[in-house]
Amino acid sequence: MSTKIFVNLPVTDLPRSIAFYTAMGFTLNPQFSDDTAACMVISEENYVMLLTHEKFKGFSDEPIPDARKTTGLMIALDRASHAAVDATAKAALAKGGTEPRPARDLGFMYNRTIADPDGHRWEPFFMDMAAVPQQQQ
Repeated sequence: MSTKIFVNLPVTDLPRSIAFYTAMGFTLNPQFSDDTAACMVISEENYVMLLTHEKFKGFSDEPIPDARKTTGLMIALDRASHAAVDATAKAALAKGGTEPRPARDLGFMYNRTIADPDGHRWEPFFMDMAAVPQQQQ
């Protein structure tokens, strides 16, 4: 049995966040979306739930941290190629994302860090498994 992952993120402007995540290549599932939440489909097994602050507070009594000032979560997003990483970043940046750190190319892995309009960090990456260094014994 496979396990589905639902990442729940508090957002300050739901329509802006929907536009951002659509640009990242995710699709809106209207069945689980309304004025307070949007279900964005990453893949058949992975989703991100965008929740207004009021809706998010219904699931937790803890304060909502400002993701632009603290990093408590970084979500890695596998892409098919180096070019696909750059295309994802370009689309996200055009819809209000920021790039808080420069791209990193380790030879076997290339990634970029993109923060959504609320500061939640996504890391689109490409890894060439044939180029991964072998562990020394």
